[in-house]
Amino acid sequence: MNSLSSHCESAGVRARVPGLALLVLVSALAGCSSVPSVGGLASMVTPYRIDIVQGNVVTREQAAALRPGMPREQVRDILGTPLLASVFHAGRWDYVFTFRRQGEELQRRKLAVFFRDNLLERVEADELPSEAEFVSSLDVKTQGGRPVPLEATEEQLKRFREQNPPRSAAVAPTEPAAAPPTSYPPLEPAGAAR
Repeated sequence: MNSLSSHCESAGVRARVPGLALLVLVSALAGCSSVPSVGGLASMVTPYRIDIVQGNVVTREQAAALRPGMPREQVRDILGTPLLASVFHAGRWDYVFTFRRQGEELQRRKLAVFFRDNLLERVEADELPSEAEFVSSLDVKTQGGRPVPLEATEEQLKRFREQNPPRSAAVAPTEPAAAPPTSYPPLEPAGAAR
């Protein structure tokens, strides 16, 4: 009787498996009919793309600091290392900057400096942003398009001073600092052979 009941149970399970598989298949097909086409789905869901800043940022203030006759080192101190310095055009440095933000047009700015006898001869540049304009363009989404203030107001400085009083020099440490060791243990055991 035991073998008969196990046979009946397995036959019942076998009878239910095709019905269950058919139910899963019909449910899956019904779900597929409610999903829009692949083209429609792609327009509904767009991946997040980070802002990409590449190259050397050169601001209007930096370009204004350049003067004909400056040595290369001084130009490098002001503008930074050039993005392009060609062996074939040793008298020219190129500074290129691109900024790509999702949903906006690519921003590209170029500045080229020309040297003669290792002294600055001339500068050719696109319209460059000021430092404040550049900083505010980076943070448009969080700032709502307003320029970021680069200096603290008198009121902000006053609050900072109140919250951060200067430390008094009269306060001495409670314990004297320990003197550094004058001898150190050997790095290798004394009997180690090389």
